[in-house]
Amino acid sequence: MCNLYSYTKSQDEARRLMRVLDDRTGNQAPLPAIFPDQMAPVVRSGRDGAREMLPMRWGLPSPQAGGRPVTNVRNTRSGWWQPWLEPRWRCLAPANSFCEWTDASPKVTHWFALDGERPLFAFAGIWRPWTGERGKERGEHLLYGFLTTEPNAVVRPVHAKAMPVMLTTPEEWDVWLRAPADEALALQRPLPAERLRIVASGEKEDPPTGLAPTPKTATKSDSAPELPLFASRL
Repeated sequence: MCNLYSYTKSQDEARRLMRVLDDRTGNQAPLPAIFPDQMAPVVRSGRDGAREMLPMRWGLPSPQAGGRPVTNVRNTRSGWWQPWLEPRWRCLAPANSFCEWTDASPKVTHWFALDGERPLFAFAGIWRPWTGERGKERGEHLLYGFLTTEPNAVVRPVHAKAMPVMLTTPEEWDVWLRAPADEALALQRPLPAERLRIVASGEKEDPPTGLAPTPKTATKSDSAPELPLFASRL
């Protein structure tokens, strides 16, 4: 599962690389630690086909009535998720690193990125409108989550269950946003291990670019934080 990631690149870079024509995120500050139920930028295709970037809340409605919001979607064959796999409901969640805690104690955080400079990539996401109370606000919300898949050889020693689906090229972004479902879902696979690395350990936020990994023994303060209850794999 992935319940923490960062997005600290400039808006200009995301707009340029992802060909965003309408940016509604305002003066977006860097986000070194994005947790479930927080707002973060998402890129989708607008009604006219042009790409737009806007803030959404992380965590999709659960298939179970009254169930916990879902941050990560693994079973895309489920009838619950099938309607949301149409192109109009697919989105990109811009990021430059993501975090996993070790499966066994001590629970040490590990940040993963494409390289030490943490270049921009995107999670393969889906979004939908939903009416109710989230983030202590009642009304209509735009919610998103992203797909997971089997972990590669870099992630597996830390977290053996899953890793997020990472899209790294303009061609992949275009396929995910526009292609038929069967073609788009072919992207639900692990990133090749040689293209991913651990860039920091023992940090609750993604530290500044260029710092070498600094593994350390976990203390009580390094443990996974208390978070709202979220379902992370459905």
